[in-house]
Amino acid sequence: MAPLLPSSQPWVEKYRPKQVKDVAHQDEVVRVLTNTLETASCPHMLFYGPPGTGKTTTALAIAHQLFGPELYKSRVLELNASDDRGINVVRTKIKSFAAVAVGSGSHQGYPCPPFKIIILDEADSMTEDAQNALRRTMETYSKVTRFFFICNYISRIIEPLASRCAKFRFKPLSEDIMSSRILHISSEEGLTLDSEAISALSLISQGDLRRAITYLQSAARLFGSSISAKDLISVSGVIPHESVEALFRACRSGNFDVANKEVNNIIEEGYPVSQMLYQLLEVIVNGDDISDEQKARICKKFGEADKCLIDGADEYLQLLDVASNTMRALCNMSEELRFD
Repeated sequence: MAPLLPSSQPWVEKYRPKQVKDVAHQDEVVRVLTNTLETASCPHMLFYGPPGTGKTTTALAIAHQLFGPELYKSRVLELNASDDRGINVVRTKIKSFAAVAVGSGSHQGYPCPPFKIIILDEADSMTEDAQNALRRTMETYSKVTRFFFICNYISRIIEPLASRCAKFRFKPLSEDIMSSRILHISSEEGLTLDSEAISALSLISQGDLRRAITYLQSAARLFGSSISAKDLISVSGVIPHESVEALFRACRSGNFDVANKEVNNIIEEGYPVSQMLYQLLEVIVNGDDISDEQKARICKKFGEADKCLIDGADEYLQLLDVASNTMRALCNMSEELRFD
């Protein structure tokens, strides 16, 4: 008998919680929303927090639990950053969907309250004009429509919109919660992970469960059922600790040629410089033998280099600039070069 082919479905979707109570590590949110399901009374909601913490999953789960599979398509409108959500869409598509009244009464065991839901994922990418246009729509059709806004940065949602919503902050997942979820998926998929691999996966995913599951699936496809910490690091794009330490030691040496050689090695290996800055920053901030003044000087330069990289600056020049300034700070050289 031929072996079964692995499912082509991404594990992120395969193991996405179907009910609000299954969402991990968001106890306060789950408690409030469970009460919402029982009473079928729902305010406008704003979910915010880091990526991969369950915001979209929670919004979809509560919509499915309120309306069931049959009424879901007619009662729920979901738009994310890939959809056109400019001011014209707000005035036409969203407004026309929000305006339609619906009946009440349970259907096949689902509460089916007398309102529709509009889920606006990645709402912080909407223009300010589009957000302003939503204000009137929310007020006018509040009896028949509820809005769920989902974003990473609440500061990018205009205050008039945010003040109309019940706000829920989603926390990054702790290592314990992430480990238990990863172990569950590993067990279901027949994978073997040692404790070091689980710890490494939690570390490189930074509280983002979606990223952790994606790395796990990538490693399983590449390396089979037995996965080590080294395998996970290789698929994640995280720079090996030895390379970060080598650059840090080169900066401490006070020798520009040594530092330049390490910078060239990193560029030749194809490592992303933004990732190197992030990992090198951790080494410096956690260094007990580096003074606060030195850390402040280095972090200031890191911030400037990160902005330059976002604006499209050359990676080699920016990393060389960071290495040079880090070397001057660590070796207590003057902050500004003098040409006498």
